[in-house]
Amino acid sequence: MTNANQNNKMATKPMLPLIISMSLPPLCSMFLMYSYNFVDSIFVSWISEDALTAVSLSFPITTLMISLSIWTGVGINVLVAKYLGQGKQDEANSVVSHGLILSSVFGTVLVIVLLLIVRPYFKAFTDDPAIYQLCLDYMYICVLFQLPSMVHIAIQKIIQGTGNMLAPMWFQIAGVVLNFVLNPLLIFGLGPFPQLGIKGSAIATVSGYTFSMILAFYVLIFTRQKVKIKTTGFKMDLGIFKDIFVIGFPSFIMNALGAFMVSFANIFLIAYSTTAVAFFGAYFKAQQLVVMTVNGLIQGCLPIMSFNYGAKNKERLQESLRYGTIIAVVMMGVGAIILSVFPEQILRLFMASDEMMSFGIPALRIMAASYVFNGIATMVASYMQSTRKVKYSIRINLLRQLIVLLPAMWLLTHFMGMSGVWFAFIVAEVITCGYSIYVYKRNPLEFE
Repeated sequence: MTNANQNNKMATKPMLPLIISMSLPPLCSMFLMYSYNFVDSIFVSWISEDALTAVSLSFPITTLMISLSIWTGVGINVLVAKYLGQGKQDEANSVVSHGLILSSVFGTVLVIVLLLIVRPYFKAFTDDPAIYQLCLDYMYICVLFQLPSMVHIAIQKIIQGTGNMLAPMWFQIAGVVLNFVLNPLLIFGLGPFPQLGIKGSAIATVSGYTFSMILAFYVLIFTRQKVKIKTTGFKMDLGIFKDIFVIGFPSFIMNALGAFMVSFANIFLIAYSTTAVAFFGAYFKAQQLVVMTVNGLIQGCLPIMSFNYGAKNKERLQESLRYGTIIAVVMMGVGAIILSVFPEQILRLFMASDEMMSFGIPALRIMAASYVFNGIATMVASYMQSTRKVKYSIRINLLRQLIVLLPAMWLLTHFMGMSGVWFAFIVAEVITCGYSIYVYKRNPLEFE
């Protein structure tokens, strides 16, 4: 073990306290990040059900944007942690510089592409001119300010990769607070602010992201961190860009498949009513608060796993997986209990109509039953990602949200109607959990 490793808590601190200390800040950050859409939806639902439907139809695109940001961010995070685990400080600093360049260029390209596809995307889902215009009003603003979101997530992951979880949490909190304050002011025109409706919700969201980015740059550049932007002797290395993309790809799949899944679910649900689409959008935001909070736990575990994989410490690597899985199962179980016990209260936050209540309450309880299985599979996928067995991580995420889920939706809706959509989630999670356990047992740990 190098002297650098001996001084790093990821190599020496008892595992359970380490996971808790490393996970609580990103756990809070992820909860706050996804509360953007949750809070937006609550306020927007007070405008009208059409407005809630518009935000629900927009959710796959906003989720895709976050997923692309997390793709590069997690790749940067794992590489920084790995190089620090190997005692390679200069390489870790080089990853920081490459990561910021990549996130900036990638973010700019993404804005251009999304501006070209938003109109045909929404045309495919609605022929209601009022809902269509609301979708455009909301999404154009979100797309134009995607770059600050991508850059601030990149810096968040850079700092988390060093083991510092507190600073990213605080600049995330600052952005969420600003979003929460601006939402009602800009939507309803309170005080001196103009009444902007759904546009006000979008402006509040991007303002929060931009404020977080400014604070993130300040923390990285002007405060003492274990890595820094490499400028002296810096040379572009395409191999680092490739590694960032390859390592972060499973995280992109895990998050982006949610966007595709919502789009496909909307295709099934729109056949029943726009109210069903509005409900599923509201549910998915509540579900994301649970699932992505657990994703914050994973973000705390990933640098620990990556560090100890780089340090070739098998015992601590396996220990981190064991404790992480137990915590994930408990958290998902608590989330399932909350949705099962308080479905009516959750739906009332979104001004649910009687029609939405009639099918929404049992639907929440059905889908919540799958959460514990999700926690196990997600942690195994993260372990595979940190040990460079990326293909298995990708397969696990594909099974859950695409390969099993969509055929299950198609089949079950033929026999059960709309309820088949809800039961398909249980089928997909149980099968995926079984596969992830099989993969873990059949693939013994090998160090590079």
